[in-house]
Amino acid sequence: MERIVTYFEHIPSSHRSLILVGGITLFWLIESAAPLFRFNYRKIHHAGINFFFTLTTIVVNFGLAVLLLRTSDWTVRQGVGLLQWVNWPLWAEAIVGLLALDLIGAWLAHFTEHKVTWMWRFHLIHHTDTYVDTTTANRHHPGESVIRFIFTLLAVLVTGAPMWLVFMYQAFSVALSQFNHANIELPRWADRLLGLLIVTPNMHHVHHHYVLPITNTNYGNIFPYWDRLFGTYHEMPGRDIRYGIDTHLNPAEHSRIKSLLHIPFQPYRQPVGETNHSSEPERV
Repeated sequence: MERIVTYFEHIPSSHRSLILVGGITLFWLIESAAPLFRFNYRKIHHAGINFFFTLTTIVVNFGLAVLLLRTSDWTVRQGVGLLQWVNWPLWAEAIVGLLALDLIGAWLAHFTEHKVTWMWRFHLIHHTDTYVDTTTANRHHPGESVIRFIFTLLAVLVTGAPMWLVFMYQAFSVALSQFNHANIELPRWADRLLGLLIVTPNMHHVHHHYVLPITNTNYGNIFPYWDRLFGTYHEMPGRDIRYGIDTHLNPAEHSRIKSLLHIPFQPYRQPVGETNHSSEPERV
């Protein structure tokens, strides 16, 4: 365990980049070979839009990284946070820390973005993607990247997580997000087995269904426990899912970078919800 801690304490930037690029490449190849949906789209063009938002997320996180480092160092020095109040074994510190960071930094952030209108305005850019695949994982408005960063800071303060644990969490978060957005569907037995430990594509795809109330379910990123614990878990056959968000189904709005950047500043549009859609949606 000490070797793992040492690695993440000094993880090179090249390795962090490899996790991002390697994950996208791996799941891109898998979903191209055995996709859940055979989308009628220009995959490269679609990826280009999402890669643009990947770049903006990297820029935001890089620009604010010093705050994360100083916050983590301060909690350790001052003995602030859950992990600083108990003398945990390293393996227990890793497990408890990852669970707590995921709960506050990912699940709570995601849940809040769906419930607070001004946050939703930024987050819905992620939901406008009508062709969800592994590149969708990184489709976040720069404003949302700032919101997510603030929740990560809050998670570090509450947990007292040292930087090696923060880097470990971020590595898991990136890899799992690319996995559970990938355009694949696991066999039921594999989904049930993996779903005991992590969020699977079968689970997260449901969150991207285009209407309420289903859009407000399955917020999990790494661990699947929070949605079951807080009553936001939902199951739905993968083939019944229609991606996107019902307030922005016009391709001119969800397939152009300029339009996507402008969405948070548009007049608010109230989601319609499934009970008010009179006809069965077309399957992708």
